[in-house]
Amino acid sequence: MTHNKSYTLEEIAELLDLKLVGDGQCKILGLGTLGNSSPGQLSFLSNPAYINQLATTKASAVIVDKKFVDACPGNALVSANPYVSFAKASALFALTPQYLSGIHPSACVHESAQLAESVCVGPNAVIEANVSIGANSVIGASCYLGEGATLGTDCQLYNNVTLYHGVIIGDGVIIHAGAVIGADGFGFAFDGEKSVKIHQLGTVVIGNSVEIGAGTTIDRGAIDNTVIEQGVKIDNQVQIGHNCHIGEHTIICGCTAIAGSVKLGKYCVMGGASGAVGHITIADKVQVSAMSLVSQSITEPGIYSSGTGHMKTKDWKRNIVRFQQLDSIAKRLKELEKATGKK
Repeated sequence: MTHNKSYTLEEIAELLDLKLVGDGQCKILGLGTLGNSSPGQLSFLSNPAYINQLATTKASAVIVDKKFVDACPGNALVSANPYVSFAKASALFALTPQYLSGIHPSACVHESAQLAESVCVGPNAVIEANVSIGANSVIGASCYLGEGATLGTDCQLYNNVTLYHGVIIGDGVIIHAGAVIGADGFGFAFDGEKSVKIHQLGTVVIGNSVEIGAGTTIDRGAIDNTVIEQGVKIDNQVQIGHNCHIGEHTIICGCTAIAGSVKLGKYCVMGGASGAVGHITIADKVQVSAMSLVSQSITEPGIYSSGTGHMKTKDWKRNIVRFQQLDSIAKRLKELEKATGKK
């Protein structure tokens, strides 16, 4: 897929509300990184680690902080936050597929479903009874929307997305291929011989402007609802258990697993492959490092980590023996302190 979009630097500066330094009539045909860009492309510098690439970049213009303007060899767009400005510029050149409103002949839509006229429904999609879909929403090929599901306006469901019955989704939500929203939470009671299923009676409620990655699963609540507040961004292959409540504008990176009944605050970041045990609360503005496990509630903002850093295998094998000895070492130390009267 290609695009034929082009802008002058003057136009981009106006659209992004940036200060232009250089030739306003310079044509920009696309975006590129500092190290691999070519003439006609716009790049950016946000990480000072790449400052050495600025002098040799072939980009026709670079989005930079004002302190790097003099180091820029050509045209510049001055931004207080170059990374955010580049994100906004990416929308100008996005290769977004164009969809025509209407229902594909192979789609199966229940007669009681309510679809706005501008909705697009792709091949082999199934839309069950009493589903409601708002204006300008797109339902990709082979999607399934269960009975009573609600989808707001300007939403995009990519191919093979599944919304179970009763799921409620706000406006401007993007859900990528293969995601499953509203499956039963993992709830069982052991009667001494076997596990007895706890039927999940809640649903999933997703706020506006949420994006959910490919292959992600969000379970419905057992009694209360699972809630994803507005602006949350969830990466690929994330598992969110039943009755979780994810605060607005939180970011959850790939392969993270959050057990049931976790309350995760606003503006948090869960690093890749991190996890949280069930029934805990994590305060607003907490950042959890990649591959860390949160095993108890966190009450204050900050950066939290667990686990050990990587090392050579022979060193790790030796150190893991020491880890196993820590308890006995601590006990002997306590005895020595008691015997000597020192702490």
